[in-house]
Amino acid sequence: MTKMQPHAHTHDDHDETVCQHAHDHRRHASEALARAERICRERGLRMTPIRRKALEALHADHRPVGAYDLADRISPAGGRRLAPISIYRALDFLVEQGFVHRLSSRNAYVACLHGHGADEVVAFLICEACGGVDEDSSPAMKKAVAAIAQIRQFSPSHQVVEIVGRCEHCRGARS
Repeated sequence: MTKMQPHAHTHDDHDETVCQHAHDHRRHASEALARAERICRERGLRMTPIRRKALEALHADHRPVGAYDLADRISPAGGRRLAPISIYRALDFLVEQGFVHRLSSRNAYVACLHGHGADEVVAFLICEACGGVDEDSSPAMKKAVAAIAQIRQFSPSHQVVEIVGRCEHCRGARS
């Protein structure tokens, strides 16, 4: 049994089913978890209990989660908090396998719903009002980033774009 912390972000003033971040995570979480389990089996890797709990906790939230908050969420209720090194090892594994993304600007992690390839350029649209994150990837974006890197003779090892603003839902809530 794990203890889950209450989420700071609520939709008290509007219907949560309209919030695309929460809706997408809820709708795709079980298939993304199943995909992660399948990929681990195919690659001969272990989805340890702590890795699975971390991934489940990240899929339970549509906002980025920091490692220490994640430790609080998945530590046994009434028991000792998991060691930060254990959490970081689990997160490193999940990021390496493409199941989770690290958002540098937030020093936090978000579950990947889409199963991007390691070489794909991923853009994160981070709402500064609700904290929700949407991710997107497209061949056109990959081509544009590759062209920029080629012109500069730059060899990227990690291709993430973070865009901060207001999501459609929060822009509508202001009205």
